[in-house]
Amino acid sequence: MNMEDFSSRGQAIVGNLVVPPEAKFAIVAGRTNSFIVDRLVEGAFDALHRHGADSARITLFRVPGSWEMPLLCSRLARAKQFDAIVAVGAVIQGGTPHFEYIAAEVTKGLASITLATGVPVTLGVLTTDTLEQAVDRAGVKAGNKGFDAAMAAIEMVSLMRELSNHGL
Repeated sequence: MNMEDFSSRGQAIVGNLVVPPEAKFAIVAGRTNSFIVDRLVEGAFDALHRHGADSARITLFRVPGSWEMPLLCSRLARAKQFDAIVAVGAVIQGGTPHFEYIAAEVTKGLASITLATGVPVTLGVLTTDTLEQAVDRAGVKAGNKGFDAAMAAIEMVSLMRELSNHGL
């Protein structure tokens, strides 16, 4: 259902894909699998710049790997200095169950930060079975998930501001 169809039935409060004035973004990137993650970082910066973000209002933070992301994202979100945090990393399946533990805990950790703080933390952490899948999702065949995560951050910042404008 598009928004025009819905407007005759009620009110719709939505975000848009234009960076709101004065919005600040953090990009948190793991160094593990940096040849993949660097492309995700580039995608995130590209999305933010294309949609109106001021370079001076975007800060890149590096952590050792995806496992360390929730701790830094939590600290940044609690500081309330950023309107959204874009988390980008790559966890690639190996021959042990390590992959499942890392992927699940990072995902849960980032989601819990959003819920606990009200600061959107968007998920641009690849969890793939193969290196080829990771390369594809970092800009080769399946788009760039860093770009996608930054787009989600832009929309959520816009939506959160709309909610505030409506007293929510």
